[in-house]
Amino acid sequence: MENTKKVALVTGAGKGIGHAIAVALAEAGYHIGVHYRSSEEEALETKKICEGYGAEVLLLKADIDDYAACEDMVQKIKEKWGRVDVLVNNAGITKDNLILRMKPEDFESVIHTNLTSAFYLSKLCSSLMMKKRYGRIINISSISGVRGNAGQANYAASKAGLIGLTKTIAKELAGRNITANAIAPGFITTDMTAALNEEIQEKIKTQIPLNRFGTPQDIAKTVVFLCSEGGDYITGQVISVDGGMNI
Repeated sequence: MENTKKVALVTGAGKGIGHAIAVALAEAGYHIGVHYRSSEEEALETKKICEGYGAEVLLLKADIDDYAACEDMVQKIKEKWGRVDVLVNNAGITKDNLILRMKPEDFESVIHTNLTSAFYLSKLCSSLMMKKRYGRIINISSISGVRGNAGQANYAASKAGLIGLTKTIAKELAGRNITANAIAPGFITTDMTAALNEEIQEKIKTQIPLNRFGTPQDIAKTVVFLCSEGGDYITGQVISVDGGMNI
């Protein structure tokens, strides 16, 4: 019998922002597909917490820059639940360097992981969403994709590309009641920001009107809102969750 509870697939859900999104959606009543690439221990922890909210959880290990791996992942979700209602393209990597020093392979790998994978999964999941005449696609972009950032030509390009992809998907699929939006986080408290020394952290905060970093939960709550009835009439938008940094 086909599952009647809504299903969300979250990429890069083992830790950080992806973990927070998966947990928040589980709390909101979704079954969760937890994608991860290498952080198995963290993914198991995400699974445990989501199950604590009554969610069924499917762990999905995959290199999402490979189309066949994405096909296999979506097929497993289809076999288990028969549907995908929400897709959150969150997985991403960085390989920072100034453009004159950046290796072509480092540019390409970041584009494939951060942007091409979102195309793959949007294509695959939207075919299931269209049959239900319902879907929510949420792409996690970045303030770097809105403003650019020195030393991040590959990352900024991938995140800006997500914005263009989002707007195009929104136009193409609106007739089937599928919305697509992008969230552009600013500086969020993660392992990456925690590695910055205190002086650099304080300097960054001076650029943020709210004078603090955000939390993964700030992003997760925005995702849950976009998936709620409150987000039904919002599509093709870029929502900055950055403490005012992009003003």
